[in-house]
Amino acid sequence: MPITVDRFLQACGAQLGLRLLAGAGGLAREIADQRVQKAGLAMTGEVKSIHEGRIQVLGETEITYFEAQPQIRQIGIADAFFAGPMACAVVGGGFPVPAVLRSAADSNAVPLLSSPLPTTELIEDTLKALGKIFAETTTVHGVLMDVLGLGVLLQGPSGIGKSECALDLILRGHRIVADDVIHLEKRGPSTVLGCGSDLTRHHMEIRGLGIISLRDLFGLSAITDLKKVEVVIRIEEWDPAKEYDRLGLEDRRTTFLGVALPTLLIPISPGRNLATIVEVAVRNHILKTQGVHAARDLVERQTRRTEEGTPR
Repeated sequence: MPITVDRFLQACGAQLGLRLLAGAGGLAREIADQRVQKAGLAMTGEVKSIHEGRIQVLGETEITYFEAQPQIRQIGIADAFFAGPMACAVVGGGFPVPAVLRSAADSNAVPLLSSPLPTTELIEDTLKALGKIFAETTTVHGVLMDVLGLGVLLQGPSGIGKSECALDLILRGHRIVADDVIHLEKRGPSTVLGCGSDLTRHHMEIRGLGIISLRDLFGLSAITDLKKVEVVIRIEEWDPAKEYDRLGLEDRRTTFLGVALPTLLIPISPGRNLATIVEVAVRNHILKTQGVHAARDLVERQTRRTEEGTPR
């Protein structure tokens, strides 16, 4: 979804050191493309290379070339440049911006910004900032843990024991990202990042105890702010009338923001150590990603023996 230049300024202005020089009438223009374009040959006034909805970046090369032209040519170049379908233009490196460029930006209602960052750094930081702004997001209920380096999202009905399981995992040396409200953000085609809210981050509600601070109780080694979600573990009460996968051959998936994540269903009953089961499930998942699939290997061996006529 496109964003306005005004929103871009509000979100990234301080981070990128942006300052509006001219073209305030165009702050409602839309940035429709996450890519950033170096103005380059567009500053000659003879090449129409500006892509619609992109931020144009001008550096030392463009400004030096522009200032070397006769004034009448400068006016023509500036008018042709700002008549392009860009979202806005940013001059990097803190270079002084010629008055002709400012005037043309005002005339065409195109925001002209400046930044003290070197051009290369400006482009990199702008791309990162746009990636965050354009990222798809959603909110889910659960507990997000870092177990053996793997981002594990625990989900299940309220009161099933997700928070108690998380505490047990912390005592085993694993880290917690967030409890209760998890903010998910899509980064790239197959990456979903998870974090907690700014208000309740690193806090947890335990029935009978109330709100506890995980950072104060367990220290910085027990918490982390952000983690890629790689496995979803759904916890539910054991239902004797329901058929469960006893071999581990089912390929369950849960889709968040268009990304299908491996999912395990763990039915629990009184007496089961949920933290141990979760930790073993994560270890087993890691082995599967490395090509070691115990259930599949067992079934294949059994099939071969059956075909060979070997007694069980």
